[in-house]
Amino acid sequence: MPKLRLRPENASPPEALASSESQLAIQAQFIELFVSAAGVLGVPRSIGEIYGVIFAAPQPLTFQEIVERLALSKGSVSQGLRALRSLGAVRTAYVPGDRRDYFEPETELRNLVAGLLRDRINPHLEQARDRLGKVRQQVSAGQGLSATEAEVLRSRVNKLESWRKKGALLLPLVAKVLG
Repeated sequence: MPKLRLRPENASPPEALASSESQLAIQAQFIELFVSAAGVLGVPRSIGEIYGVIFAAPQPLTFQEIVERLALSKGSVSQGLRALRSLGAVRTAYVPGDRRDYFEPETELRNLVAGLLRDRINPHLEQARDRLGKVRQQVSAGQGLSATEAEVLRSRVNKLESWRKKGALLLPLVAKVLG
């Protein structure tokens, strides 16, 4: 469970503290949901924590508020915000009269999935195409392989290439359905 601050330095009245504790409990649940999602997506836990705290906040948060609420290092928050911004998961919000950057969540699923497809899955498919080409050349050279081994490996390379092509065809369809 993330280390959320239960009380700001300047003490508040008991009813405000109770409300604050209730908000923190709810916020902790949001954070756990996004930490779990981050694990499924193979991204660092801190990114799930950062998105969760921003998502659960009723108002945009400053960098320093995120650092303090999560008890994460400034470097970790900076790196996490950079990753979330590149995915389109968070954006900066303008607060009149304040020069600090405030962050708010992207809450539209189609925009989140589009960012994930663009920044995480597409590059993987491109890299897979290049690697499969190299493997195909190695199998064709066949050095140290029996005819049976070479045939099995050729078949497996063809299967992987088929999967890669289907994935590449599927991505634009998913983006279109979500967009």
